[in-house]
Amino acid sequence: MFKKILIANRGEIALRVIRACREMGIATVAVYSEADRGSRHVQQADEARFLGPPPPLESYLNIEAILSAAGKSGAEAIHPGYGFLAENALFARRCEESGIAFIGPDSKALALVGDKVASRRTAASIQVPLVPGMMAASRSMREFEEAVESIGYPVLVKASGGGGGKGMHIVRSTKELHSAVETSRREARSAFGDDSVYLEKYIERPRHVEFQILADHHGNVVHLFERECSIQRRYQKILEETPSVALDNDLRRRMGRTAVAIMKATHYTNAGTVEFLLDQDRNFYFLEVNARIQVEHPVTELVLGVDLVKQQIRIACGEKLPFRQEDLAQRGHAIECRIYAENPEQDFLPGPGRIILAREPEGPGIRCDSGIYSGIEVSSFYDPILSKLIVWSEDRETARRRMIAALNDYTILGIPTTIGFLADVLDHPEFAAGRTHTHFINQHLPNWKPRGSDSVLLDIALVASALSGSKHSGARQGARQLESPTPWQTTGKWEIGGSRHGL
Repeated sequence: MFKKILIANRGEIALRVIRACREMGIATVAVYSEADRGSRHVQQADEARFLGPPPPLESYLNIEAILSAAGKSGAEAIHPGYGFLAENALFARRCEESGIAFIGPDSKALALVGDKVASRRTAASIQVPLVPGMMAASRSMREFEEAVESIGYPVLVKASGGGGGKGMHIVRSTKELHSAVETSRREARSAFGDDSVYLEKYIERPRHVEFQILADHHGNVVHLFERECSIQRRYQKILEETPSVALDNDLRRRMGRTAVAIMKATHYTNAGTVEFLLDQDRNFYFLEVNARIQVEHPVTELVLGVDLVKQQIRIACGEKLPFRQEDLAQRGHAIECRIYAENPEQDFLPGPGRIILAREPEGPGIRCDSGIYSGIEVSSFYDPILSKLIVWSEDRETARRRMIAALNDYTILGIPTTIGFLADVLDHPEFAAGRTHTHFINQHLPNWKPRGSDSVLLDIALVASALSGSKHSGARQGARQLESPTPWQTTGKWEIGGSRHGL
């Protein structure tokens, strides 16, 4: 087993890995940019190493700086989390060359599936049904134009080297094509350090269903069932659940077998997901492989009782999977809501700034994977995800109601968030009925506004109460009495890795 792991990421996923390592008795090394000096992942790791200025290309995408930090700290392995370098085959290869274990697939498998176009070619080689699209990335506008002539509008411009909705743009006419391609390339380079893009047919109103995979180095590959991720904004998931109401046992078996076959064809190891689109006639099409831990992995953990991050670490150490496919079964229903620093009233415009008060919900069946605290500054340089709220219950309806109650008990003041919006998604009759698809938000909540005319006054009252240190109860989103100051507010100045910090 590893004795020390460097986490090449930030925010809530870095904290998630730290917690898993702590329970396994493994020391952790955090890395951070100038913008993240006061972040929780820096505070909770056993040690921390400074990377550089805030822009990702100078910090979290800086391969040499991360490898240098790993070498100086004595870390034996690197966990990449999700985003940034998690699906970068060059980074995996540089880890291999440096004698550092990469907690993920090896560089050869990443080259086949971490690149979205390469994964399409792999799936096609074993006769898996594909969404029509390009089989190679390009920088030639002529090739994009020729592809559109074959595919037909609408099309989706997609980043080849990453996911999370970044670098994705729908195109419905020739006059939009050139600018969409150029915009996607800029966004892809900024997010993943790779500006290659390709085109794919845009399917109207599908469901987005993915299968979680674990594969060890001994030839054992299993799927851990599906997650439905159809509630999306700007092609990025914001709410996930398992099981999917769209799948019966036969369709679940067929999709699961297909997902395992794709991973076996690439000799994939570690955790990953195989993504599908499911049309209204229940036909499924391979979309892509996400060669990393997913943001939404907690819902799988809650219905299966499997810690996916610990399994990642054990696989990277060479251990065999402790279960077979027939040993796995879903129990109950789990839902995850991603809490973003965004304004749903303004097309989900990011809302960086200082969080004045953060109070998380608690109770049976409630889990909150969070990267924030009262007083933290939310940077404009990175993805605006703040936390993930996850609930479990015996059935979907009870889980849905539990999530609405938990969202109503979640208070974040000082910046805009998606909390109220997500509560209204869950409360919508079409969601309650399980009739979800990737255009759900545009169809049912296109001009969403928060309910209640007194929300601003209540926020002001809570802010004033927080600043004065007094107690306050009975406020919007279930705010109860304000808590005592957190350790982060009372610690004062302290040091990590030779760098001075003050909150």
